[in-house]
Amino acid sequence: MPYWGATFVNAVDKVYVELSVVIGRSKMPINQLLKMGRGAVIELDAHQDDEVWIMANNIPIARGEILVQEDRIAVTVTKRLNHSDTIR
Repeated sequence: MPYWGATFVNAVDKVYVELSVVIGRSKMPINQLLKMGRGAVIELDAHQDDEVWIMANNIPIARGEILVQEDRIAVTVTKRLNHSDTIR
């Protein structure tokens, strides 16, 4: 069995998952976006206490909250989504 375990770890080691957190959304014409410079602020449709979407490869997998502690920002998972939640 040790050989199978080592093979499994090596296979998992090569799996890449892109994680992202959606904190809000905004709509604007592309020409307005292209005119924005460094440091521009884009207003989002979210509030400070709103839940965020946690995505894996652009698929929602969980909901969460933003935590700010001193100079660090973190996301805590508040609800794991099952398959039926993700296709809605």
